[in-house]
Amino acid sequence: MFSHSFKYSLKVLLKSKALVFWTLLFPIFMGTFFKLAFADIENSEKFKVVDIAVVENEEFNNNNIYKETFDTLSDKNNKDRIFNTKYVSEDEASKLLDNNEISGYLKLENNEPKLVFKTNGINQTIFKYVTEEIVQTNEVINNYIYEEIKNGEIDYNKIYTKVNELTSEDNVKLKDISNGNLSYTMIEFYTLIAMTCLYGGMLSMFVLNKNLANMTPEGKRISLAPLSKTKIILGSLSASYVVQVFGLMILFLYTLFALNVDYGNNLLLVILLSLVGSLSGLSLGIFAASIIKGDENKKTGIIISITMTGCFFAGMMGITMKYIIDSHVPFINKINPVAMITDGLYSLYYYNTYDRYIFNLVSLVIFSVVLLGISMFSLRRQKYDSI
Repeated sequence: MFSHSFKYSLKVLLKSKALVFWTLLFPIFMGTFFKLAFADIENSEKFKVVDIAVVENEEFNNNNIYKETFDTLSDKNNKDRIFNTKYVSEDEASKLLDNNEISGYLKLENNEPKLVFKTNGINQTIFKYVTEEIVQTNEVINNYIYEEIKNGEIDYNKIYTKVNELTSEDNVKLKDISNGNLSYTMIEFYTLIAMTCLYGGMLSMFVLNKNLANMTPEGKRISLAPLSKTKIILGSLSASYVVQVFGLMILFLYTLFALNVDYGNNLLLVILLSLVGSLSGLSLGIFAASIIKGDENKKTGIIISITMTGCFFAGMMGITMKYIIDSHVPFINKINPVAMITDGLYSLYYYNTYDRYIFNLVSLVIFSVVLLGISMFSLRRQKYDSI
């Protein structure tokens, strides 16, 4: 019965022109549009050295950690150079900032860094990030020295060696790979993948409707027949997942070889997250079919609306929207499956660890399980006075 339901559902899905368009063709059209619209953005957004100033007072000159870090990150011979640093007085730094010649300046007061900015932006964020990293390293060194002194006997050579090790381990670097796999416009393709995953909900909704007595004549016959409803539904849902994954693979092949989109060195992890994301789209369709009262057009419209709203909040219609949502109402993207998928995808490029990737992967699984659980509970409670 499972195999029969699977084959029948597969044929029905592939014969539906509307479903083939939304799940197979529409993502390809959108990918082509993104490529044409953002073709020249990557070169214009290539990382540039940040102009900053440092107030060269006595405190700064006596603080080797700050001094050596900014000297290293401003060295023209350093391939990871990110700053063009001017060492000036506070008055000169203020004038440079007013004239927009620098992004901001740093001043040490009581061994605490004070950052002064005129506007907010990516350059200011980089400056702030580097400073925060220096502060953390400084605290580690001070704590180590305090613990050594507290023990009684002071081994200055040991302290000196350890401090040098900690200083050399201070990896405050931002590498310029903006013209490689860390593309400014990649978030558009990430949301495209996420949108494709969520559009799979129309497939699962369609096949589940076929099994509901209040939706189709086939559903009435299935409800009356002495057959395993679980096997029938699982067969139908498996077919919808196969079609969804097939469409996703076509999208990957098209973006890789036709549009030359570079997914980096973690393509298998990108595909894995997409497969789990497809499961979340599948669960959304089941949820809509079992909870929403109305005909198929109404349920389809709701799924498309939820998906496109999620894409909007995740940054498809404007890259800065995701950061606005994350800054002001982060809860929205915590339950937004599109944001989970996109966040997991570009975490592969922003971070050296997989913690955030795994977090989003698990979040998508939890999202799917919760929706499936609610859907199954709702389906069991459904009763009909007559069929």
